Amino acid sequence: MKIPPRLTIAGTHSGVGKTSIATALIAALTRRGLRVQPFKIGPDFIDPGFHRLASGRRGRNLDGWMLSRQTNLEILAQASEDAAIAIIEGVMGLFDGSDALTETGSTAEMAKWVGSPVLLVIDASALAGSAAALVRGFEDFDPDVRLSGVLCNRVGGSGHADILRQAITARCRAKPLGFLPPDDAIALPERRLGLVMASEILTPEHLDAMANWIETNVDIDSLLKLAREQSLPLENLRPSTPLVKARAGLARIGLARDAAFCFYYEDNLDLLQECGAELIEFSPISDDALPPELDGLYLGGGYPEIHAARLSENASMRDAIVQFAQAGGPIYAECGGFMYLCEAIVDSDDRVHQMAGLFPTRVRMQKQLAAIAYVELEASVDALWLRGGQRLRGHEFHYSRIDPMPASISLCLRLRAGDKIRDDGYMVGSVLGGYSHLHFRSSPDFASGFIEACLHYRDRFHLEKAAKI
Repeated sequence: MKIPPRLTIAGTHSGVGKTSIATALIAALTRRGLRVQPFKIGPDFIDPGFHRLASGRRGRNLDGWMLSRQTNLEILAQASEDAAIAIIEGVMGLFDGSDALTETGSTAEMAKWVGSPVLLVIDASALAGSAAALVRGFEDFDPDVRLSGVLCNRVGGSGHADILRQAITARCRAKPLGFLPPDDAIALPERRLGLVMASEILTPEHLDAMANWIETNVDIDSLLKLAREQSLPLENLRPSTPLVKARAGLARIGLARDAAFCFYYEDNLDLLQECGAELIEFSPISDDALPPELDGLYLGGGYPEIHAARLSENASMRDAIVQFAQAGGPIYAECGGFMYLCEAIVDSDDRVHQMAGLFPTRVRMQKQLAAIAYVELEASVDALWLRGGQRLRGHEFHYSRIDPMPASISLCLRLRAGDKIRDDGYMVGSVLGGYSHLHFRSSPDFASGFIEACLHYRDRFHLEKAAKI
């Protein structure tokens, strides 16, 4: 498979400006007429949305903890085969990963896996000659990481830029390729769960301003040359073997997609389609009813707490989902989707918003982060479309907690997050829900098993319908 030149945008730490710079660079290259395939390292649903608007292409996730090197390379190859360049935005600091002693899950690990040179972003606002010491330390920490260029962000002016350029050029191997001044007009505002959703702020005018900011302050020609000359060939890279579909024919799966439910790995959706799913989007906020003749439902994460009032007011949709579940329709709900299927969401002002009520417990919003971690899950029993012993990987990130779940509600997964182990995966009839965001490519049988369950439901539904005629 043809793999284009790659460039990984890394930072010294979180908050250094990686997302603003990556998005602006993608917009500038796209404006030049290049096909840019964007990627985000780590379990992030928000940044790929910025990348999509800047490039016109679906942003993808790469992850060294949830997925194998081979799977990451397949995702890279398949998504970027027709692109001129792949821009990969890193996670946290360059060497920050799932633990303190290895590079697992880090930007550094992924850059080595995909043969990409690294462009390091530093916050230069309070630095002069010390910028060189900072860059040199990152260069020497792991010589196998090819740190090839530096972007100095939050630069105070031309004099400041000259000092930084001289210091880095004299003492470092990486070339300084840009000196970016602060610009409130292009900044991406912060919010409790990270950054705001891309569609809320990234107008064409905003993207144009971001592209101008990069074009004015970064040597893009040298940056492109660096990517073309220093991206390594990827050995023995072949298209992955197509997955066998669960069964002939498509399973019609309703996909909750609106402002409240918007967190999906694109590769989860692709895998469902490869396994035999037709995805039909619907909005729990604004639609009165489910799409017709569905065989299953997938409710992903997002911001149900922000839209809780509107979700609660739409009683007809909640009733339709409950009726679908009571008829035996398979439903998979994670994080925000799981919250929606509980009795109610109690917001930070103690207002109670009625939800679907399939899981008999209330969700309470917290002021502090309730959970953030990679998680590994193992099916403890054969249940629904899970096989006992089946292992999956994903992550948790949420600001809510549930009241105690009644003991009558079955659990089917054993969750490990670091050194903590607990039961997870709540089951009610044909419904599976929990806080974990799963990456289906960590265990593709999960997707094919879900589709098989949907097809069984379809067959049974049609048989029962025929028997009534």
